Amino acid sequence: MATRLLLISDTHVPDRSRDIPDALRAVADAADLIVHAGDWTAASVFDDLAQHGELMGVYGNNDGPEVRARLPEIARREIEGVRFAVIHETGDAKRRHRWTDASFPETDVLIFGHSHIPWDTVTPGGLRLLNPGSPTDRRRQPHRTMMTLTVDDGVLRDVALVEL
Repeated sequence: MATRLLLISDTHVPDRSRDIPDALRAVADAADLIVHAGDWTAASVFDDLAQHGELMGVYGNNDGPEVRARLPEIARREIEGVRFAVIHETGDAKRRHRWTDASFPETDVLIFGHSHIPWDTVTPGGLRLLNPGSPTDRRRQPHRTMMTLTVDDGVLRDVALVEL
């Protein structure tokens, strides 16, 4: 049975956005799992998203004690035969592939955030790296973004960057 994921990161509520966009909530309602790669900045974002589906997430560098008490620095889960890990920061883009290959050898897909820059690459070691950008704070990007994908029998399908 296929599993639909919504990937988000860097929501920064309420410091950079007042709230989660309604368009994100609609996609969350259709997902089987919502994955958040850190920088929630308020535990209320966790509570809000939990009303829309199952959550998997980590804390980020801008998250305070309340968020850090609820979430790990790294989360791992196997879904439909694919080994996922989630972390907020992966360091400098120039060293990212080498560092992630060395740090996540038992992982097929690593979801990360921090930069607000959407990212979809495969490392030399075969690790798929996904950064959904930010649905609330586009920084220097042309759009606010999130990602969706489907995991089906060990295969990622329909990986899409969604502009908000």
